[in-house]
Amino acid sequence: MSRLTELIQELCPNGVEYKKLSEVATIGRGRRVVKEQLSQNSGFPVFQNSLTPMGFHTDSNYPAETTFVIGAGAAGEIGYCKEDFWAADDCFPIVCSQSVISRYVYHFLLSQQPVLLSKVRKASIPRLSRSVIEKQMIPLPPLPVQREIVRILDNFTELTTELAAKLTAELTARKKQYEYYRTKLLEHPKNESRMVAVADLGKWSGGKTPSTANKDFWEGGTIPWISSKDMKASTLVDTEDHLTEKALTDGGMTLLPEGIVAVVTRSGILKHTFPVAYVPFRATVNQDIKALVVKDGISSRYVFHALQAYAEDIRESTKKQGGTVDSLDFQRVLAYEIPVPALDVQNRLVHVLDNFEEICFDLKIGLPAEIEAREKQYEFYRDALLTYAATGEIIAKQASKQASKQASKQASKQASKQASKQAEYDALIKLCQYVFGVIYLPLSEIANVFRGEYITKKTTHEGIVPVILGGQEPAYYIDRANHDGEIVVVARSGASAGFVSYWNQPIFVTDGFGYEEKADLTTTKYLYYVLKNVESTLNSMKRGAGVPHVSGEALGKIELPVPAIGEQNRIVALLDKFDGLCNDLNIGLPAEIEARKKQYEYYRDKLLTFKKQ
Repeated sequence: MSRLTELIQELCPNGVEYKKLSEVATIGRGRRVVKEQLSQNSGFPVFQNSLTPMGFHTDSNYPAETTFVIGAGAAGEIGYCKEDFWAADDCFPIVCSQSVISRYVYHFLLSQQPVLLSKVRKASIPRLSRSVIEKQMIPLPPLPVQREIVRILDNFTELTTELAAKLTAELTARKKQYEYYRTKLLEHPKNESRMVAVADLGKWSGGKTPSTANKDFWEGGTIPWISSKDMKASTLVDTEDHLTEKALTDGGMTLLPEGIVAVVTRSGILKHTFPVAYVPFRATVNQDIKALVVKDGISSRYVFHALQAYAEDIRESTKKQGGTVDSLDFQRVLAYEIPVPALDVQNRLVHVLDNFEEICFDLKIGLPAEIEAREKQYEFYRDALLTYAATGEIIAKQASKQASKQASKQASKQASKQASKQAEYDALIKLCQYVFGVIYLPLSEIANVFRGEYITKKTTHEGIVPVILGGQEPAYYIDRANHDGEIVVVARSGASAGFVSYWNQPIFVTDGFGYEEKADLTTTKYLYYVLKNVESTLNSMKRGAGVPHVSGEALGKIELPVPAIGEQNRIVALLDKFDGLCNDLNIGLPAEIEARKKQYEYYRDKLLTFKKQ
């Protein structure tokens, strides 16, 4: 048996008396205040026509723990103030006698609120008569019963308030977590490569020529000895000359490990070429060759490709002037800098370029034209990848733009060239994505633009299709669409200019820019998330004194991280999951609070329903 049941059986087993509220309490009326008497941050709260204080007064006219009813504006709303307050002229405070508890009256009036609201006079300012409150019948159980009812119902109220606070905090935390991971997933450093001097790539060493008069150094030798004549191949298979073990021990030669990078520093070939070779076997070198043993964290095969790419620039900038034999100033070679990305990026770049080199090698069975074309292609992609590593720029941009200019001059023929250049550029983008994981490109190059169509509400008919006009919500709804399917819309003008929204339904875009995926390059949902991540930047781009706006040209220049499609799909799946968790909680929050309120109202009505005497 509950404590309340025990009290009722003990103190009022035969029911309770019902009286008019005016018989057990005085229904007062507040005193008018003017704005000049109010403060916005200190003093006693002032209640006028809402449960939200209209300001603060230096004085109070009613004590703490008083129930009141709003008489105008939010007429019929029931309030309870735990501190001293000022009741203005549209507020009816209820001063209770010793036979009734104010908090009990508060809970009881909440149970009767539908009755009070039904008595509100509908006008420009809704009003409730004080006499309606005075005539309200109220059950009067003994004070111990009232106190127990108040304790139970206050517990319900407190639990509901705590739940709302906890769920709101959880929702806030989820949203912050979502924004954190969205930023982490979508923000990438533009270029993680660092410029490293050739001297710092590892340990460089030179060699010499053992005495040719000593046959013990040469006859029957098996140890490869690299000279300029071997450097015609980019990856050595063997050498023309070999040394014996005696040449190592007695001739002062150094045996280098497999995987070295060898370069020519003194030879007539330097008139036109700076030979670079990769040596996959243990070997020694002569005095015209310098060999590099790379340090940890650097791929020797990557260095080989990089030095090949920069070979001509190295040759021109370090070649010695004069002399009987062409040679390089090796100290200047050592000072030359090349880009060195992370090791995993180096390995992917090596994988790509090695495949090209293998294709070129396989073709060397009698197809000179094809070989030349493949070698050019290899050099193009090699230089493009290494340029991106150094600068973050894709060099095919200019080629593509030039092709576009030429196309306008020589229509059909150049249009075909332009398409070829675009295909080459797209292939290069995918290659950079594979090697570097993510690259940065302007929005205009990774999305197709859909421009809105000007309309006015007067020229349309009402329907269910949302009109995207520039705000954060649809401006109104009409009966036709100008776009169906996935699209990202960036608001063009107004205070919300730059606001990013995602749609996958029929819509009508008017004052905004729509962006759609480019096949095999981006997905629309990824575009949404990556643009949402820089929404504050887009908003800060708005210009104009009257109605601020962002320009499509400026938006098109925004550079965004673009990983490969597979990585985009992974990112979208993760962010969709986070978004779903936030939305589920956002939906569940009001539903759970509403359920608790329903539970409170059920028990309140049960507890406040008494048998009449």
